[in-house]
Amino acid sequence: MIQYIAIRPILYAHMTTSQTALLAASWIGYFFIHSALASLSIKRIVERRLPDLLPWYRLIFNAVALILLIPPLVLLYSWRGPFLWQWEGVAYLIANGIAVLSIMLFFWSLRFYDGGEFFGTHQLKEQRNAVEDLETLKISPLHRFVRHPWYSIGLALVWTRDMDMALLISAISISLYFWLGSLLEERKLIAYHGDAYRSYRQRVPGLIPLPWKWLNHEDAQLLEESAAKSERNQQH
Repeated sequence: MIQYIAIRPILYAHMTTSQTALLAASWIGYFFIHSALASLSIKRIVERRLPDLLPWYRLIFNAVALILLIPPLVLLYSWRGPFLWQWEGVAYLIANGIAVLSIMLFFWSLRFYDGGEFFGTHQLKEQRNAVEDLETLKISPLHRFVRHPWYSIGLALVWTRDMDMALLISAISISLYFWLGSLLEERKLIAYHGDAYRSYRQRVPGLIPLPWKWLNHEDAQLLEESAAKSERNQQH
């Protein structure tokens, strides 16, 4: 059972219109800067004007992302108020069970990612000046069910919490960004991996798993091999 509390009195008693707008704007600003810095367009500008910065780019990108996350989080936790809803009874067990499972899946999934490439230490060590990432298409067990498993995990964690107005605004903002960000990210992935990723995108859902739409292990391997072949042809 979910305990509902009227939204309107909470909104006006604990968050003013300006506070609501500022919290939403802080998330939107963060997501805009994050997406812009991750784009190939910005990376190519850096390549032209500050080529010596490219090996450091991924490290700097991650550091900036963490620092810019501070303002919206401070606002979020400064304006916490009475709950709009709380999970109780069986719903409480289900919601928190999903959250715990999501955290476990996240840490388990780390084994399938190249940490050095993700954090930027490989690029710095190799003094890599390439704008494009060098990771090949890898379809991990979670990627066989959703194209963006970390986004899916994030959504599960956000929406299984007891919700107040500040967290609701944040949850909506984060959900919209995951959706839009995944679309932007896939533009790069199609540029990197071509038809192999297009086929993968048609066969696997983006954020929400669907029982009838997933890849078995053999089909995932075939797509990886197709992407690797395409990448070799481009290099030659």
